[in-house]
Amino acid sequence: MAKLKVAQLQTRVHADKMKNIEALDPLLDIVTRENVDMVTLPEMFACPYETTKFPIYAERKGEAMWTACSNLAKQHHIYLSAGSVPEVDDKGRVFNTAYVFDREGKQIAKHRKAHLFDINVHGGQYFKESDTLTPGNQVTVFETEFCKMGICICYDFRFPELARLMAVRGAKIILVPAAFNMTTGPAHWELMFRSRALDNQVYALGTAPARDLSAGYVSWGHSIAVSPWGNVMGQMEEAEDYMIHELDLATVDQVRAQLPLLVHRRTDMYLLEEHMARAL
Repeated sequence: MAKLKVAQLQTRVHADKMKNIEALDPLLDIVTRENVDMVTLPEMFACPYETTKFPIYAERKGEAMWTACSNLAKQHHIYLSAGSVPEVDDKGRVFNTAYVFDREGKQIAKHRKAHLFDINVHGGQYFKESDTLTPGNQVTVFETEFCKMGICICYDFRFPELARLMAVRGAKIILVPAAFNMTTGPAHWELMFRSRALDNQVYALGTAPARDLSAGYVSWGHSIAVSPWGNVMGQMEEAEDYMIHELDLATVDQVRAQLPLLVHRRTDMYLLEEHMARAL
């Protein structure tokens, strides 16, 4: 059964869009020396996480940011989960969009954040993505040479239905570019990742921006990797850093065989997949 090495990069977000790309190249040189197969980046890795900035930084698919990420994947011969970036479509709508590229730089997945982060925590964080963003409406699962993977973005992962749909559609790994904050991070970050990994018996990888106390929105950091048994394999602190894990896909099959949660679902009582299919 296949194993793959994944490097998660917890990078700082610079105001200069292309400086974020330039900063990636030396990091990729370092991690690819360890023969990694995939590299994951944070949510909004090249745009300050502020609603007013999303339309300003937004690009169409195929423009500078997309092309730079495609080229990096091809140059380093890796799968690149390119965090997320602001994307604008032909109607002028702006999305929080995650792209994934294969080893040849071909885009193999695109996910638009479906659940917009509109919150107002008493005494804590206020944020309203819907001021400038439009929600996506897809469950995103894609093929790789190793296995099927799913991808969603940050607040999406709070909704157990979405993770479950990715699992029943074959995902053994769920990638989550995310930017929890100083209110929700300490309270829910690790708990959420362990819960989703455990419930769906998948590897769950959350990749966050490094903390910048001078930013308008301060990231919790703490990029995390959780096993299908719900164990934390590794978790960073708040600073710029990276970590590498080897994911053994046989573990997914073993856990699902020993504790067959997905088989034991009572689909005569709840029909999540069918309801979602009709909604789309």
